[in-house]
Amino acid sequence: VQLQASGGGLVQPGGSLRLSCAASGSIFSINAMGWYRQAPGKPRELVATITSGGSTNYADSVKGRFTISRDNAKNTVYLQMNSLKPEDTAVYYCNADLSQLVGPLLYEYDYWGQGTQVTVSS
Repeated sequence: VQLQASGGGLVQPGGSLRLSCAASGSIFSINAMGWYRQAPGKPRELVATITSGGSTNYADSVKGRFTISRDNAKNTVYLQMNSLKPEDTAVYYCNADLSQLVGPLLYEYDYWGQGTQVTVSS
């Protein structure tokens, strides 16, 4: 299974970016997908998650500015980031909690994408 993230870059404060992350490979189902971020010298933190049914969860610091969505048919999760602030600068990682069929059995695994840099600076 691979998670391919894209959409990062350099943006001015107040600007917008849209991140995408597509999961591919031997996937039976994806239970939840999400975005995490890690700024230099800080631990990785949750940004937003979304379940297969569309339930969402956001970090308090991004509520009202970021929107997570997913396309189940494409196994893709998106993060629309608006009103970006310098403190949003970080490497953003996508995550997928998915099930794989191994023989007759289903196993649940957690996968991470490679990370995409988001820099908010004037």
